[in-house]
Amino acid sequence: MILTCNSCGKKFIVPDSAITASGRMVQCGSCGNKWKQFPMEKVEKTQLITRAKKVISRPQSVQQKIHKPKKIKRTTPKKTREISLYSPEYLAKKHGIKINDTKPLKEISKKEKSKVSFGFYRSLLVFIVFLIFISRSLYFAQTFIVEVFPGLEFYLNYFFESIRNIFEIWKSLIAIY
Repeated sequence: MILTCNSCGKKFIVPDSAITASGRMVQCGSCGNKWKQFPMEKVEKTQLITRAKKVISRPQSVQQKIHKPKKIKRTTPKKTREISLYSPEYLAKKHGIKINDTKPLKEISKKEKSKVSFGFYRSLLVFIVFLIFISRSLYFAQTFIVEVFPGLEFYLNYFFESIRNIFEIWKSLIAIY
């Protein structure tokens, strides 16, 4: 038996025995449309046909889509737990984890709470101060370094010229805005 979806028109081949006389709910595999399908009338060949007859096909009646009402999910209020999931008793009982330090969070001293890390911006500030200190030390000791190591004069001049260029770039950026 060939079934045709009322919604999208796709055709499906189904065995004749799959559709009973009382009908059956079928669903389109393409669009998901559901409808009740009844068996189609069979033409019995009891007489021999001697001449060809014109066969006029009747259009199939369009059946309405049958929509089932959606089930409403009932939400039940969550029960509050008697024991915390992270308590040492629960962890030991459920997962076998034993915690040696069973000091509650409320008893942690203020010193432990007020621990502050050095932080990114503080370390950046220290790094910049360190660079300025090193460059100023090199600038004041430049004559002494050149006397002891004459080959470093070129590198020191190049270093200080680069620093001057960086300052000029920053000045021009600040002057634009």
